[in-house]
Amino acid sequence: MRYALILLLNLLAGAQAAETAPLADPTRPAGLLAGREGAEGSDGGWRLQSVIMPRGQKPTAIINGQVVALGQKLGEARLVRLSETEAVLQGPKGMERLSLIPDVSKKTEVLKAAAMDNEKRKKP
Repeated sequence: MRYALILLLNLLAGAQAAETAPLADPTRPAGLLAGREGAEGSDGGWRLQSVIMPRGQKPTAIINGQVVALGQKLGEARLVRLSETEAVLQGPKGMERLSLIPDVSKKTEVLKAAAMDNEKRKKP
């Protein structure tokens, strides 16, 4: 009986501690500066996170956690162009292109094994 009471008290204390601890949002983008109007990314630049192109409505982008419709201002820059993969901002620094996947460059590479196989097929 005594052990059951101790166990119950421990469970209640743990439940209360879990309720008071703030939970992190797992869907929140890394490095997001929430709550600052026009806040730039941690590296000092804008970061395109999503593009929304609904039919019959104005296209919007999510840049540094802020929803920006085509033509709206973000800080001192204005969103002037939007496609499925990039956004273009016009501001005091000039035009700035933001890509959804900035580190990806497309290139074609032929594997050596495939090239050797093709060479063998060409020989009679």
